[in-house]
Amino acid sequence: MAPTAESRRLTLAFTASAQLRPMAQQLIATRSAAAYNGVLGYASSHSGEAGAAADLSVGHAYMLDHRYAEAESAFRQAGQRGQSLDDYADYLGAQAAVQGNRASDAYALLDHFAERHPGSLFVPTAPILLANAYLGNNDPASALRVLLPLQSEPAGSHVDFRFTLAKAYQASGNTQQAAALYRGLYTRDPLSNEAAEAKTQLAAMNVPLTAAERKQHADAMFNAKHYDIAQEEYRALQKNDSELSSADRDALEIYAAVCDLRLKKLSRGDVDHLPVTGDDSAALKMYLQSELARNEGRTDEHDRLVQQMLSQYPQSRWLEEALYSGGNMYLLKRDSAHAIAEYTLLGQHFPRSTYAPNAHWRAAWLSYRLRHYGDAARLMDEQITNYPAGTEIPGALYWRGRMYEDVEGNFGQAINYYKTLDASYVNSYYAMLARQRIAVLGNRTTPEPAAALASVRPVNDPELTDSLPENDPHLIKARLLANAALNEYIRPEIQLSETSSQWGALAEAEIYESFGENTRALQAMKRSGLPFFSLPVAEVPMVYWQLVFPRPYWQELSSNAQINGLDPYLVASLIRQESEFNPGAVSKANAYGLMQLLPSVGKSLAKQTGNRHLTTSDLLNPSINLRLGTIDLKKSIDRYSGQIEYALAAYNAGDLPVRQWIATNDYKDIPEWVESIPYTETREYVQGILRNRELYRAVYSGKP
Repeated sequence: MAPTAESRRLTLAFTASAQLRPMAQQLIATRSAAAYNGVLGYASSHSGEAGAAADLSVGHAYMLDHRYAEAESAFRQAGQRGQSLDDYADYLGAQAAVQGNRASDAYALLDHFAERHPGSLFVPTAPILLANAYLGNNDPASALRVLLPLQSEPAGSHVDFRFTLAKAYQASGNTQQAAALYRGLYTRDPLSNEAAEAKTQLAAMNVPLTAAERKQHADAMFNAKHYDIAQEEYRALQKNDSELSSADRDALEIYAAVCDLRLKKLSRGDVDHLPVTGDDSAALKMYLQSELARNEGRTDEHDRLVQQMLSQYPQSRWLEEALYSGGNMYLLKRDSAHAIAEYTLLGQHFPRSTYAPNAHWRAAWLSYRLRHYGDAARLMDEQITNYPAGTEIPGALYWRGRMYEDVEGNFGQAINYYKTLDASYVNSYYAMLARQRIAVLGNRTTPEPAAALASVRPVNDPELTDSLPENDPHLIKARLLANAALNEYIRPEIQLSETSSQWGALAEAEIYESFGENTRALQAMKRSGLPFFSLPVAEVPMVYWQLVFPRPYWQELSSNAQINGLDPYLVASLIRQESEFNPGAVSKANAYGLMQLLPSVGKSLAKQTGNRHLTTSDLLNPSINLRLGTIDLKKSIDRYSGQIEYALAAYNAGDLPVRQWIATNDYKDIPEWVESIPYTETREYVQGILRNRELYRAVYSGKP
């Protein structure tokens, strides 16, 4: 695309305003007087697009501080000062006017918005904002005039559109239409902010929700793991709804109890006092009893209750939950036979369960661990055939290949499995192992591939380019928005370009990377959905890999790694997993910095190296964190005689469980030990770091 006068002007504006970004970021983060003064000073000393970007940043900060009149003024100034972001100035200015109760100020900004700003990100939502402006001025007729012609358009299905339309009907006195829309929002979009407001408005119109609708909403909250909200709604419905039968009330009491279980607030006494029912809520009560028995180590009682559920409620959702929970219990107890039985029953009774792929795989793997190779081979081929989209497929391909190799002596078919794994999951942990096995087996004649391999899905190979369309107006606007720290609009603006599927992820990541914001760049690449772990390194432009596997702090990282005899790519891979290279990261477990050190660990290590005055905040210093973190990692590896897999597992799960897993001592090799880690998070953590270490090597050594 040849540069146009407009694109050249926008590029110059972006370049001129680049120094605004750190000031704007500081303003959005702190909104202190000094930060405001810095960006306001920049705006007053810059004309054109650079000054307009600064005005937008100030307006955005005023909005966050609910200073709507000042925000409106700042957005107005942005529109007068520049042209490139005038659609943002108009739309955000109208938002400020509506939220600041000056709705009439929004009319001119939003009227004929699509004609004045064709292709703008806000074209679909400008009519909704205009309708809200009319409603703010008690003019529902005008709001309906704006909205009704758009009902059949794509925007008409959006939650905010339907909510605004409901408000317009309500304000115009058409409670029937308003109530229908509010009911739909409450039951079909229960997790939206609008759902809660819809309930409030229905109450204001004296249009009560039915018991069934309230139950549907509570169930949705439960399924979304909002157990506190679900419990509150179950109990409120149980106590206050006169429509309910006594059986319904009993069921709701049991539903509330399962929320208590998830919130770890349920006792045996609570369950003993639950009502006796004869419907599916009876199965739920049995499930609660079985979970308490599991938690208290009473496996005989747990098994008796599951058998009772199998007999009386063979299709109950709560039997499904109990079987999966029981399988997991026996997995942790290292009772493989009982775990296999529970997982197998789940697959038989609930073949479409969300748990089914994982339960089936665990039954296959535990059969392998028991050396029941016939069952394991059959189950692994079933896994590949029946659950081809599952995350378990790389493991199934590898271990089925190992059985062909180690047990059946069919080396050619083993190579077929390894090569299929390498072709479809080239950058997975198991593809790395498969390539090692192929190297050991060497060149051999291979038979016709086994039937199961036909189910392995081909790689979706996207068309990617490392050449950004520098003259694309959406890309240039996105860069201007980045300078103004309007981060939430960067990706949507880029996606407006017709060709963004080929370069959009790269553009967004490079915008952040250009400001040294490596964590945001990495997160942008992760959000892109690109199948990096299924694509050969050589087939993706190298700049993508360097953003997905960045090397900030590399000089210090590699120096500390060398001092401690560590592979720097292992350290980089661990940091990528732990903190995404965010030096200010603090976890829920109170771990700090790049390598996520606990303060107690950091202070202990500091004392050992002669520093008795380390503070917790010092761990947010990248240099200190890298120095102490590499010492800690080296100590962990040494504790396990150099076995990196053990050390990584301990880094994630702690020493005690890792020592217990090692003590079993019946593993053929380390990959078998890794796959046998019963904690899913820890297993995936170890596999992910080892996989990523190899990718770091491939990207930066030039040897894919």
